[in-house]
Formats: sequence, C-alpha cells, structure tokens
Amino acid sequence: MNMESVDTWKIVSLSSHPMTVLVALVIALGVGVVLACWGVRNEASRRRRIILYTLRALAGVAALFFITEPALRRLQVARVKNRVAVLVDRSASMSFPVEPRGISRNEAAARALESLVPEFERVKDRYAVEMWSFDPELGATNAEGLRASPPRSNRTDLFAALRAIKAGESSGARQLAGVIVMSDGADNADLANGLIGRPKQTLETFGVPISTVSVGKEGLTDLAIDAVKVDDFAFVRNSISADVEIHGRGFADQAVQVVLKREGQVVASKVAQFDTDDETQTVKFTFTPDQTGRFVYTVSVPVYPDEVVAENNARSFALKVIRDRVRVLLVAGRPTWDERFLRGVLRADANVELISFYILRNGTDDTRVPPGLEPQELSLIPFPRDEIFQKKIDTFDVIIVLNFGHEDQGVSLINYRRDVEAYVKNGGAFAYLGGDRSFSEAQSSLNPFIDVLPVTPAGMADVAPFTAKLSRQGLTHPITALGQGSVSSEAAWEALPQLPGMNITRPRPEATVLLTHPTAQVDGQPAPLLTISELERGRTLALATDATWYWAFPSHAKGAPTRSYERFWSNAIRWLVRDPDLTNLSVTADPSTVEPGKPVGVVVVARKPDYQPAPGAKVSVDLIDADDGSVLGTQQANAGPDGTVRIEFPPPEPGAYKVTGRATFEEKPIGEASDAVAVRAVGPELADARVNRELLEEIAKATKGKFFDSPNFKLSDVPLREPPLIEVGRSKDQPLWDRWYWLLALVLIVGAEWAVRRRFGYI
Repeated sequence: MNMESVDTWKIVSLSSHPMTVLVALVIALGVGVVLACWGVRNEASRRRRIILYTLRALAGVAALFFITEPALRRLQVARVKNRVAVLVDRSASMSFPVEPRGISRNEAAARALESLVPEFERVKDRYAVEMWSFDPELGATNAEGLRASPPRSNRTDLFAALRAIKAGESSGARQLAGVIVMSDGADNADLANGLIGRPKQTLETFGVPISTVSVGKEGLTDLAIDAVKVDDFAFVRNSISADVEIHGRGFADQAVQVVLKREGQVVASKVAQFDTDDETQTVKFTFTPDQTGRFVYTVSVPVYPDEVVAENNARSFALKVIRDRVRVLLVAGRPTWDERFLRGVLRADANVELISFYILRNGTDDTRVPPGLEPQELSLIPFPRDEIFQKKIDTFDVIIVLNFGHEDQGVSLINYRRDVEAYVKNGGAFAYLGGDRSFSEAQSSLNPFIDVLPVTPAGMADVAPFTAKLSRQGLTHPITALGQGSVSSEAAWEALPQLPGMNITRPRPEATVLLTHPTAQVDGQPAPLLTISELERGRTLALATDATWYWAFPSHAKGAPTRSYERFWSNAIRWLVRDPDLTNLSVTADPSTVEPGKPVGVVVVARKPDYQPAPGAKVSVDLIDADDGSVLGTQQANAGPDGTVRIEFPPPEPGAYKVTGRATFEEKPIGEASDAVAVRAVGPELADARVNRELLEEIAKATKGKFFDSPNFKLSDVPLREPPLIEVGRSKDQPLWDRWYWLLALVLIVGAEWAVRRRFGYI
C-alpha cells in the first residue's frame, strides 16, 4: 500500500486498575462533587456560591487526574490511500454526438478525463485514482485510450461494471472512497427498466458514494425502430401480425412511411403519425406467408437529413413458416376409380385437409332422358369456380386436377388461366393428372393450365399396358423413393402392376422426367409418365395417366404390405409443398438472426439417396444478397462422419441474405437447399440515441453520490470517503500525572477551598 507516515499523539490512561474499577471511582468522585456543591446551595450570596462551586469542581478534576493517571502517547501513523474509480462507458451509443453536429459522447468523456488530471495530481497523497472503461468488461483506460478506438460494444451494463469494481475490495485491493461513472445511461441489461428490484437493493447497501456524469444532451433528432414484436414462426397461408414500435424524436406533427419487405419485395406499407417531439408509435402489419421455409423480413422508415444515426431506421427479422395441415383441393372431371382411391389416401392422412369437387357429367353427355326433363346441374352441388379459383385460390397449398375436360363452358376453367399461373408463380403447388379428357392436343388451346404444366400434348394416348420405368433422375428423387429396407426403389417400381395406358406428352426443356414409358418415345426420348418442374417460386407435377390406383393392389399382397401407392402420393404431396424433411440436403442458418459484426454460421446436413448420413460429402455454400441475388462469398468444406458440417462467413453488411448449399457424395450430386438469415443493422445499443438522465440520477441518489448533468465538473464537488489512519512503527507513553506541580496544584486547590469555606463561616 502507498502510505504517508506522520507523527501524532493522543491522551491515554496508565492506571493499573481494571476499567470497571476506574468507571466506579469516576462515578463516585462525580457523586461526591455534586453532594459537596449541594451542601452550599442555600448560601445567600451568589458570588460565594460560585467560588465554592468552582473550587470544589476543580478539586474533583484534580482528584480525577490522579485516579486515571493520564499520559501522552506519541505514535507514528499513516493515512492509507483509498481508491477513486472513474468508469467510462465504452458502448456503441457513446459514438453518438453530444448535440446535433457536435463532438461524440466518447470524445466528451475523453476531454473530461484530461481536465481532471491536474485535480487527480492534487489529491494523489490521499487517493489513488483509477480510470477504467467498461464494454461491459472492465479495462484500464485514459483519454488517449478512449480516442484510440471508437466505442463498439453492443451492450451497456452499468450494474455489472459497478459490481466488478466493488469486488476488487474483497480481493485485497484498496478500499473504495468513491466511484465516478461517465455514461449516457442507455443501459440495456439489468437496469434497462430503471433502478428497481435487486439492483436497487444492492446499490443502496453499496457503502460507497457513486457519482454519475451524464454525457450527452437531449433534443437530438432521431427516428428509430425500437422493436418488432412477432412470433418466431407462422403457419403457411395463415395471417400473422407484427407490431412495430417506432420512436420519433423531433418529428412532431409529421407522418412517416413505414414499409415491410420480404427479401426485397414490398409486402405492406403504413403511415405512423407523430404528435409530439418524443413519442413512440406502434404500427401493426398483418400479412399471410404463402410458402414454407425461413424468410427475412425488413421493416424500414426513411432516413431524414438531421438524424444523428441512420442505422436504426431499419430492422430485419427471420420468420420460419411451417405448415399446420396441407390444404389440398382435388378437382375431378368425372367420378373414376383413380379419383376415388386418391381421395381415400388424402382423407386418411391426418396432415391433409382435403376439399374435393368432381363433375358428375358434362353438358354433352347422353343422359337418356327426354328433352326438357334432363337435369341442368352437372354436379351434386354447384361448382363454385369463382370462389375457388379467384377468391380462395391462395388458401390452398396444393391443387390437383384429374381428368378434367375444358370444352364444356358449364365447367370450363379457361377464364381462370391467369389466376392459376399467378398462384403457381407465387409459391403454389399444382398437379395435373391424365385421362381421356386430359392432355388432348385438340383441347390444348382451351386448357387453362397449359402455361404452368411441365409438359405439352404430343399425340394420341397409348392404351397398351406397360410397367413404369424410373428415369436417371427418378433413381434418386424423393418423389419416387419407394425403396424400403433391402429393397431398392428400382426394384420396388418394377414390382408394381402394369398400367392400362397413358397420355403421350412432351416435356418442356426445363422440366425433369422421373418416370417414363418403357418403349414409347417422343422426339427420340422415352415418353414421360411423371414430370415435374419449378416455375418461379412454385412447383408443378404432371402424371400422364388416371390409373395410379392400380399401384394400390399389391399393398397387402402375400401378407407383406408395401403401401407403395400411399408412399408415392405422400412423397408427391410433400415434394410439392417443399417439405424440408424430404430432401437429401438441409441448409440451416445458425443463428437465423445475426447481430452486427458477428459471423454468419451455416449448418449443412448431407444424406445419401437412402437418407443415411453422407460422411465426407463435399459441401459448397454461397452467401447471397436476397435483394439482388448477387453472390457475396462461397465457402467449401467436407462433411463429418454424421454428414454434418458447420461453415462460417465473415460478418457481412446489415441486410437480408440467403445461404444456398450444394453437396456431392462419391462424385454424385446430392442436391441443393437454402435458408435465410437476417443481419441486423444495429444492436440494442444503436437502436436508441437518447440519454437516460433519470437512471443516472437514481444511481447517485441511492448511493449518496452526486449527479452531474455534464462532463464539466470539479473533483472537489464529488463526495468521497476520507482515507483511514492506521498505526505504524513504535509508540511512546509520557506520564503526565506524576509531576510535582500537579500535586502542588491539587494541594493548593484543596487548601484554598478549606480557607474560603472557613472565611465564609462554614466548618
């Protein structure tokens, strides 16, 4: 310890009597003096009473002097230097200006430290001044250190910093004489809601005065998105609400446009009206996700010229969209066995909500009823075409159309051609099944689905029985993955019954053929039976037959249920709705929302065609700007023994991003998958530019410190505890009572009292 030694003295008693005996003697002596004075209370002369009182009191004092045996103890003592801790906030909000177009709060704190250095020198013999920064961890600092690097911490934790500086006392450091905190008070940890609860109780018993210095002024102009309150997930095609809290300072009587975007596409826009200069408005957005997966949404407000910070005018969040139940619309041109079996499979699936319509007859069918008596209805209930294909089309996850003709105006869907196309492009799923009324070249101009189908008509139907054959792509595609246990998918398909015929179609260039006819050809290639394609955000499927119900026959053959028919349609529905579990490759952002300055993590899981882990798979992941589609970086790695690998990208700029991964195993492609990640523009620190003077005042009041509303203060105004004195070296006692003159004084006093008493006529 640094101590300054000084000589001092104090009066002590050298009496050998125990303290109890001394106390008893002193009390007895006091009683005797009182009684002696009481005896002359009736003296008529006031002057005589005062003389007698004085002499008897002096006699008592003299007797007390000899009873206590006083001595002068000379000793050497030292004053222990106490600590004065100066804590400077180094969170990112200290980069804001003190006032509009002024210096930063960090610079104001640095200048305050420089101005206090001479005062620190003047008190260095009594106090050891320590300068610390907290972000939130403590670190030694000075004015030069504050200027060396900008404040960047994304967290202000005043309570943790105070506890850490107090903890130094228990580790052998000097005792605290006081604490000086320089901050804007923008706490976003334990004191975010003010000095309440446990922190308040702790500071009230802190035992050390904490003086607080407010760095920054009110009146800054700033528009900030304080919070976005929204669930972590939503159900596809179900409405969800997001409450956006917007704080405006300096925007009285102004209207501000608030925009909600999904990866660059505007979802909704609203107006927030501010009535005062410091106000929080809540804007509620209600929207309906139309596709499963994870998506990044961004809420933004305009950046105005006088704002102190522009980064807090936008906030991104990731929303995972899942399915509650798959809502399937099944429309059949006539009652058939294929429609009956398919409807039965879909109704038996607990994850499917089925709505089905089928036409009993067309207007051209012969009803064998005399003219004028034939029914006008073509179905059991009126076919609500407008309701389904215009008003409610976006509420369906999958639309399946089976063997539907288009020549009859009473049931034709030609007027909904653009509605169906928009539905698919916006993320819908569409399946078109064959039959004698589908894929006809003569009806192609009337077919409202021709623009979204992955195939086009290519001739008359082939009615010869055949066994479906897997294409090269079908060998590994999840729709046609019927293999189970030791049975491969190829063997499972070969074991299925023959189909009685199929429509002849031609695949579009961008389509993928999964099943083909074993012999029939179109343009020199096997005629496609099952064809799939992706159209912008949607998926489509074309099955050129209405006889898939044949595949249900061997489901329980020979006591060994294969359920291939059920598995095929389950796979098809799950692929159409982009079920994430139906992929050999999964890509997941970890985490989905990234704080500023943090890396973007991606977890990739690769599986083989049989869905077993693909150890050592070669993985490549692109980081893509979701707004313009540009690739910002690519990382490559090999999967571990469990087929999993984690990849990190360096911290990107704030915004919405997609992470798209590809993988190969044994030189064969596994697949491609993607996820979304939101990189926040600002963390909690930069979301709000205010100065929380109230919190700083509460801390000072609770600890008996002092609050300063600016960094221009004097150390002499700061309340500090005085350093204690401790004894060092040897002490020496010098008796006072054994001097002859003290005894002579006692005799003279007693004698004078006796003589005066005799003089006044007392015995």
